[in-house]
Amino acid sequence: MKTLERKKVLIASGGTLEKWDRVRGHTNLSKGTMGCFLAETAFSMGADVIYLHGYFTKLPKHKESMRLVGFEGIVDLGEKIKDILQKEKIDIVIMAAAGSDWLVDKVYDQKGNLITETGKMSSDEPPIIHFKKAPKILGKIKGWDSETTLVGFKLEATEDVGYLIERAKLRMKESNADFMVANSSQSLYGDVKHYILSAAGDVIEVQGKEQTARKLLEILAERV
Repeated sequence: MKTLERKKVLIASGGTLEKWDRVRGHTNLSKGTMGCFLAETAFSMGADVIYLHGYFTKLPKHKESMRLVGFEGIVDLGEKIKDILQKEKIDIVIMAAAGSDWLVDKVYDQKGNLITETGKMSSDEPPIIHFKKAPKILGKIKGWDSETTLVGFKLEATEDVGYLIERAKLRMKESNADFMVANSSQSLYGDVKHYILSAAGDVIEVQGKEQTARKLLEILAERV
């Protein structure tokens, strides 16, 4: 049986929460199911698991035996990954978190006045929110630790497998990742096919999240 004993595996899981004020914000539908499967599989293979989880993210069954680190928004997630990578040796980083594409830039009232109150916006009228592009954390990880084995995820709202794989290859190249897992947005609602891509050009098709987690960790165990 393949093993990950004496290896540290960092898994980022679930959706980010981008605050509008102290009580409101936007997130996504990711609940961290894949991240839980990855964490449980890595743990079963003997790894020391560091589980970074979003605000609404599911926690693994064996969470008491893992190091849990909560995060809020995408910037917070990036800062926490950077801090861990710069303080200790991490063998594998798996970015299964669903990061926001947009951050709140400025908020205005209906008259165009800038709202600077950070506590709670008025409920009397809808605010006008201006967004800005969120940073891409995946592309920064190799800069923080060039020796870690990096796995990214690429989700596309498409049923065109060829297009999905090409987009995943592009993301893998841009981020200097070693592996990329590609799947369609239908995976939010059930078990669908996933595609594990390697920087060497391999493409492995796997059915379902749990099976994908197992296959991915087996491949990684052969590498690290």
